[in-house]
Amino acid sequence: MNYEQIFKNIDDILWKEAGCSNELDYVEQTSWILFLKYLDDLEIERSDEMALQGKDYTYIIKKEFRWNTWACPKTPKGEIDHKAAMTGDDLSDFVNLKLFPYLKNFKATATTPDTLEYKIGEIFSELKNKIVSGYNMREILNYADGLHFQSSTDKHEMSHLYESKIHKMGNAGRNGGEYYTPRPLIRTIVRVVEPKIGDTIYDGACGSAGFLCEAFNYLNEKAKTVEQKQILQKQTFYGKEKKGLAYIIGIMNMIFHGVEAPNIMHTNTLAEDLSQIQQRDRKDVILANPPFGGKERSEIQQNFPIKTGETAYLFMEHFIKMLKAGGRAGVVIKNTFLSNTDNASIALRRELLESCNLHTILDCPSGVFTGAGVKTVVLFFEKGKPTEKIWYYQLNLDRNLGKTNPLNEDDLADFVALQKTKAASPNSWSLNVSDLNPDTLDLSVKNPNKKEEKTLREPAEIIKEMRELNKEAEELLKGM
Repeated sequence: MNYEQIFKNIDDILWKEAGCSNELDYVEQTSWILFLKYLDDLEIERSDEMALQGKDYTYIIKKEFRWNTWACPKTPKGEIDHKAAMTGDDLSDFVNLKLFPYLKNFKATATTPDTLEYKIGEIFSELKNKIVSGYNMREILNYADGLHFQSSTDKHEMSHLYESKIHKMGNAGRNGGEYYTPRPLIRTIVRVVEPKIGDTIYDGACGSAGFLCEAFNYLNEKAKTVEQKQILQKQTFYGKEKKGLAYIIGIMNMIFHGVEAPNIMHTNTLAEDLSQIQQRDRKDVILANPPFGGKERSEIQQNFPIKTGETAYLFMEHFIKMLKAGGRAGVVIKNTFLSNTDNASIALRRELLESCNLHTILDCPSGVFTGAGVKTVVLFFEKGKPTEKIWYYQLNLDRNLGKTNPLNEDDLADFVALQKTKAASPNSWSLNVSDLNPDTLDLSVKNPNKKEEKTLREPAEIIKEMRELNKEAEELLKGM
């Protein structure tokens, strides 16, 4: 049975499960089961490697809580031992009363937060088993046992399927933009920012970790040595996420993409005082799509020099502060950031233009973010020198974007090609900052190369047509 069919079978069982009511629940419950299967495969692989070296491996998970003990015990032939496998209330009680408390305790006993042990504890501190029926759980575990994480091919397929589940979860309702940034847009942003091996890469609102995963894919292809691979595992990717489910999905997504112990912290980034950020905290690259439309409390706003309740604007302040000198960023933000006339918006644009080189603005059409209903832009900037000239690119497509007609990388190919030289075209142009209104610093997207289509007729033309129609009506009435 292929992996896609296994995922479908698990979803079908969860659909019947009383404790699971939507796509968010499906992803959450699938995640903890897949994580434990991944963990078991990882420990077996490590044990085999140590055995080849003539050494003993110390398991992270005690024997009674390992996959092959409680979830899917095996016969001597390697098949599931259905006689020994728990089911029904026995299975539910074991999971709820023994397994989860045991795994949750890892958070307290782990030596540091960047260890796999800590991640185990963090995940199971956030999760709750919602699979009420032990019989449904038995079926799910049997299917999950057919998934494997040892080879790069296995991991690639798993990452693809998990991304698909996150996408479906994003499309399921109001959480679309929160959990899922279109991957063609992320890959394009990564290509333009061009992270290098050795850079530290940060997303302070990482959600499902799409930016970090795509940056890992981009750099992993370039990593040729064991040392470079290790740098990508331990010293490259850093994320923060406030919401529990998004945090778990982000960790799982990075694991499936090949990062064994992701450096993602479960914390409210905006609760950090900006004045406390030190040079050692700063990063080389920032890739992010911070949540917009949220409102932060006054005590959170006190952490920022520019006071505003708009979540995305506070994140922008945070990102500017978090970049090293010479650091590069690609950040998605609502397009009203460019033109809002309130004091905070103007002050933030001024801060960005004076402390960073905002060299590129990509204007995206509506429909890029499924269900979000807002227009966005992508800001590309470099920390350390003021902006003198901004290159704009307006993504004009010959179709409407939506669930059945999403954005693809071909749509962005022209932008990527022209951005290298910042060339002018029907969709691109440059603006000198010296030409901006110094009071408002309005950065609105106004394409000088695009002729506005005439959508309304002249009033005189409409009146003339109305008179002609009236005359025709009078003639018809006379003839009756």
